Amino acid sequence: MARADFLPGGCVGEVWKITFDDGSHAVAKTAAGDSTLDIEAYMLRYLADHSDLPVPGVIEGAKDLLVIDYVENSSGMGPSAQEHAADLLAALHQVTAPRYGHERDTLIGPLRQPNPWTERWHDFYREQRLFYMGREALETGGIGMETYERIERLGARLAEFLPEGRPASLLHGDCWGGNVLTRGNRIAAFIDPAIYHGDAEEELAYTTLFNTFGPRFFDRYREHNPLEPGFFETRVPLYTLYSLLVHARLFGGGYGTQADTILRRYVG
Repeated sequence: MARADFLPGGCVGEVWKITFDDGSHAVAKTAAGDSTLDIEAYMLRYLADHSDLPVPGVIEGAKDLLVIDYVENSSGMGPSAQEHAADLLAALHQVTAPRYGHERDTLIGPLRQPNPWTERWHDFYREQRLFYMGREALETGGIGMETYERIERLGARLAEFLPEGRPASLLHGDCWGGNVLTRGNRIAAFIDPAIYHGDAEEELAYTTLFNTFGPRFFDRYREHNPLEPGFFETRVPLYTLYSLLVHARLFGGGYGTQADTILRRYVG
């Protein structure tokens, strides 16, 4: 026998905390229709097998059911936890591939994330992130045609702004505060990944969009992996565009407007 308690916040289905008779716990996600929870299971297993990033262990990973270890956690992220997060992500970003992309398509939230192996980073980011998610957002009304045309104009100039030759790092891919679990002064686990191999700057930029981390995180990260000049001033806005387009596709609202404001800065 077991008790199931509903947990809020599920994006691709319902989430439950399972309490077994022996007092142990697990987390179960359930979904209906054309479910893809097996892809989330794959991503968690990939991170566990290819990195030291702490993630919940996968107990069961079917298309419509995902059961993972329950991770005890607490609220808030103090300076020590931020430094620990920097240590963990810097180590993750040292896991590299010879090209950008991944061995299969993955997901960001409930959305498909295409990852064909690509030689040049700005080609990958243009085609598989900005253009792909821009079309998705356009089709659902998250952005208008003028915004999408600005995305295309930016794509034509992207090589001017993004450096080439940087490693194709393994990325968690969806590193906002709700996906980083803390316990005391340490990181307990990273959950809900959206993995692929890309420029680590894209991951770091995403953390600034929702203030996941603060200066202590970036100071510590620099000790492991220095940031190239122009990251905050020039490239952070460009990299947050992808996340804004994801949110515009999912939620509409002001995310498309935010994306358009950034685009106007680069292409008018």
